Amino acid sequence: MKKFKTIQAEFTVSRKEYITPHYIRVFLTGEQVSSIANTTVGVNNKILIPPKGAERVHFPEFDYDKMMWKPQSEEIRPSIRTYTHRGIDLEKNEIWIDFVAHGDEGPASAWALEAKKGDLLGVLMKDGKTELYGKAENYFLVADATGVPVLAAILEDLPATARGTCIIEVHGKEDEQDLQTLADIQFIWLHNEHPQQGSRLAEVVKQQVLPEDSRSGYVAAEFSSVKEIRSYLRKEKQWKQEELYAYSYWKSGVAEDKSAVERHKENAENEAG
Repeated sequence: MKKFKTIQAEFTVSRKEYITPHYIRVFLTGEQVSSIANTTVGVNNKILIPPKGAERVHFPEFDYDKMMWKPQSEEIRPSIRTYTHRGIDLEKNEIWIDFVAHGDEGPASAWALEAKKGDLLGVLMKDGKTELYGKAENYFLVADATGVPVLAAILEDLPATARGTCIIEVHGKEDEQDLQTLADIQFIWLHNEHPQQGSRLAEVVKQQVLPEDSRSGYVAAEFSSVKEIRSYLRKEKQWKQEELYAYSYWKSGVAEDKSAVERHKENAENEAG
C-alpha cells in the first residue's frame, strides 16, 4: 500500500470573491503553496480555523505513547472541518477553497464570511497524487451545494470523449455556476433554499435513464441523500463497487464534528462495497 506523508501548512488570506451569492472563493498564500502542487485538485483536506485572537495555527499533535491526540486548550484549539482543495496557481503563489455561505451557524462558513486579507488558516492534506474518480466513457455526477467543488474539479478533468449527466442542487438560480468541461454533459440544476429540511436529489436521480456500461458515478451530498442514492444505484441498479463513489459531507441538523462517526461508517461501507 502506498503511503503518503502529510502536508501541514499555515496560510494567510490573500483575497476572496463571491463567485455566486452563496459561494465564497477564498484565496490563500504562504511559504508552503508549492507543496500543494504535488496533490490532486479536488481532493479533500482538513482546514483548521484558529480561535479569534490566535497568532498562529496550533496543529494537533499525536501522542504515540498513549496512542491518542494530545489535548489542546480552548484558547488555541482550532475548529477542524473537511473541505476541497479547489485550485492552485504557482505563479501567484496561491491556492483556493470554495465555501458555501449558508450562514454563520458553522465555523467554516462564518470564517469565510468574515475572512479578510492576512487572516490565518491551517491546512492538513496528504501529499502525492491520487485518483479522484473512476475512469469510464459515461459519467453520472450528483451533488448538493457542498459537493460542487469536487464535481467542478472532475468536470474540468474529463476528456472531450466523455459524456454523461450532472445533477446539482443549489440554493437558487443565482447560484448556478458556469462549470467548465470538455465533455458532453447534460446539466440538471435543482433549487433548494432550505437544504436542512430535505432534498430532491434522490428523487431526481431515480428519474434518470442511467448508462449501462463503461460508467462511473460520483455522489457528494448530505448523509441521507447519499445513503438513498447509493442504495438505489448499488442494490436496485446493480452498480459495482468500482463504478460508484458516494461521499457524505454533512448530516442535516448535526455539526460535522458530531456526525463524523456515522458519516465515516457509511463512507467506509461505500468503499467496501
